[in-house]
Amino acid sequence: MEKSRAGHAADSSRPDFGRRRFLGYVLAGPTLVAAAKLGVGTGTAEAAVPSAPEVSEAYDLNDLLRDAALPTSGLITVAVNPDGTASFDMPRLECGQGVSTLAAMLISEELSLPLDKINVTLADARPELLFNQFTAGSNTTFSMYTPIRVAAAIAKGQLLKAAGQLLNEQVHRLEPVLGAVRAPDGRELSYGELAKAAAGHEVRQVDVELTPSSNFTVIGTPRNRTDALEAVTGRKQFAMDIKVPDAMPTMVCRPPTIKGTVESVANVAEVRGMPGVTDVATIATGVAVRARTFGQCIDAVRALKVSWNQGTVDGMSDKDVLADLEKAEVPLAVPEVPVLARTVEKKFTFYTRDNAALEPQCAVADVRDGKAEIWAPLQAPILTQQKVAGLLGVPVSAVTVHVTPAGGAFGRKMFSDPVLEAVEASQQMGKPVRLMWHRVDEPRQGRAHPMCTSRIRATYLGNEVLTFEQRHTSVATDYTQGFGEVITNMAGEIPPLGQGNELGYSVPVFHLTVNVPYKFGAVTQLLNEIYEYDRIPSGSMRNLVNPDVRTAQELVVDQLAAEMGKDPYRFRREFADDQRALAVLDKVAEAGQWGRPMAPRTAQGISVHKEYKGAIATLVEIDCRPETVNRKVRDAVTGPRVTKAVVAVDTGLAVNPRGLEAQMQGGLMDGIAQALTSSKHLRNGAFLEASWDNYAYTRQWNAPFDVQIIVMPPTTGQPGGAGEFGVPSAMAAVACAYARATGTMPTSFPINHNDPLFFEPKPYEPPLVQSPTDGLTKY
Repeated sequence: MEKSRAGHAADSSRPDFGRRRFLGYVLAGPTLVAAAKLGVGTGTAEAAVPSAPEVSEAYDLNDLLRDAALPTSGLITVAVNPDGTASFDMPRLECGQGVSTLAAMLISEELSLPLDKINVTLADARPELLFNQFTAGSNTTFSMYTPIRVAAAIAKGQLLKAAGQLLNEQVHRLEPVLGAVRAPDGRELSYGELAKAAAGHEVRQVDVELTPSSNFTVIGTPRNRTDALEAVTGRKQFAMDIKVPDAMPTMVCRPPTIKGTVESVANVAEVRGMPGVTDVATIATGVAVRARTFGQCIDAVRALKVSWNQGTVDGMSDKDVLADLEKAEVPLAVPEVPVLARTVEKKFTFYTRDNAALEPQCAVADVRDGKAEIWAPLQAPILTQQKVAGLLGVPVSAVTVHVTPAGGAFGRKMFSDPVLEAVEASQQMGKPVRLMWHRVDEPRQGRAHPMCTSRIRATYLGNEVLTFEQRHTSVATDYTQGFGEVITNMAGEIPPLGQGNELGYSVPVFHLTVNVPYKFGAVTQLLNEIYEYDRIPSGSMRNLVNPDVRTAQELVVDQLAAEMGKDPYRFRREFADDQRALAVLDKVAEAGQWGRPMAPRTAQGISVHKEYKGAIATLVEIDCRPETVNRKVRDAVTGPRVTKAVVAVDTGLAVNPRGLEAQMQGGLMDGIAQALTSSKHLRNGAFLEASWDNYAYTRQWNAPFDVQIIVMPPTTGQPGGAGEFGVPSAMAAVACAYARATGTMPTSFPINHNDPLFFEPKPYEPPLVQSPTDGLTKY
């Protein structure tokens, strides 16, 4: 199958998944507003493995999040306006993944309206939406695909009916054309002219037929992001750009160790008298300072003399946490029986990684007169609204939460830390605040992907793998955001020792996302966690547990292949348990020329992964030659370099292939970083890293020269999730390539974590570094 120039697999016979009828509503209003009606459905999944199917193959996290959202999907509406445009209030966060563009494409397809006439905004917190306003688990496309289309299709149907009456023409003879309805004789009425006539005078139920895939002209075609021009010209509005009268810069002086608290402040009056400073207030997480500029805030934070209480891990370092993990590891069940079978056993350690997005944590808050108004990028705005109401002791209706676009999220913005800080500061100061975290704050006091170990034992006999066991042990991941509202949040916080979080969320999420994509006989995967969920602030950083789980698996798969005398690609091909996984595996092997001759200490690595109703395979080439590993780049971490990457991705139906390519490129860079260079170091109760210059994420000098993303032709009638599942495949492929190039299997990630530090740690007191004065001097 040929590939187009954009990297998509060519498809001359795209499958038509047929017409389906749906119910929805026309809502009462001055202009046309339409909504979907959807109910919880049941589905069956056939196991492709000869042994018992894994949980995620029958029902995964995407299914769970979609089914939770379905009951309120009828509250998601598409409106047609008198000016001929359509409006849609998106209940999920736009954080750079392109969901606003996706929503506009779905509306454009069903409403026959050009993309530039569709205005997608982000909805304020709406408690009535319950679980439907929660951005998580690569679920937005999967859950929103049908409700948005149904609402838009109903709107089009009402426009056609109104036009039929006004033009005295049968509806089936009318044609929607780029924002107008045209009669056979050429007469036209624009959507703007029809919006009022099509409006509902009462709520009524209607049924609708969606456009079959064979007639798609927008869905499945590569489109640029609708907000791209605003973003590159600096006109896109983020939280810090919102104009709120008298909302002045505010920052927080934070403790020197994780989750320390304020004991006392010795010089409040002195700091309050510094240039530009208006207010100083002690809040739950530190001491908040409000001033006319952020530079003045930094000066004030540095001047504060604070005595701190102990944090939650004072005195502890990486080695202590690792020791606690090893004590908690669940034993493997299958014994080594060399007479009956051969055994492969490996244990891997994955160190803490940062959960920061490019945009610093921020929130604008105005708390006055028993009310609160918030502006912030939030993945769980309903929960944020409820938490603010609880903090202030006011009704939820007294709290307005405006959701702003995010400059990245990666799970970090499920948590409302900056909002609660801003609200508390604004309440105490009696003034609106524009609170922003310093770059130093996030790596030291923010959330992180937790440290973990993964132990695997596999047995084989002849050409068959008989058993495959994986025991994953992790510092607790905080899932107390639940489904994005307060009831499931409280369930996750049930004591003792965070059992509600682990048993109610961590373990189920583990089983709803992990799998072994091979026919390996008796497969078992178990998770165990240590510590309370909030002892070390954590989060599900872009793909939950699978980057670590799959990297461990794929390294063992390579070892199994070696011991059984088989090529790594052909071994995977022989044991792959799914046709879609097999197809992407074959595609990257072909496109990446698997097995081509390579120079010493360079090698290829290959991996395959299934998740979120899709399949992905990655082939990389790595250069571990001394001249590459030891190359010098100013202020850079270099080391082994991935020089080439080929990714083949099948998400069922790619609504916007161009957006999907961008997601896979981002996932690839994440995977390279997590395998080779990116981690945080815990020493004496605090992380050493402070800001991006201390954190060795993939930079231009470590990015591959050659990247090819292949979007596979549609394999199902529905899109799956894509925001996260590029990371595990990339990380695993890089690890396997490194092992083949060096002849040594890495068991600790990233591979450079225990090397000497490449930076001089910044001081903890004062907690912020001095602001540059000329933009050139390095501090």
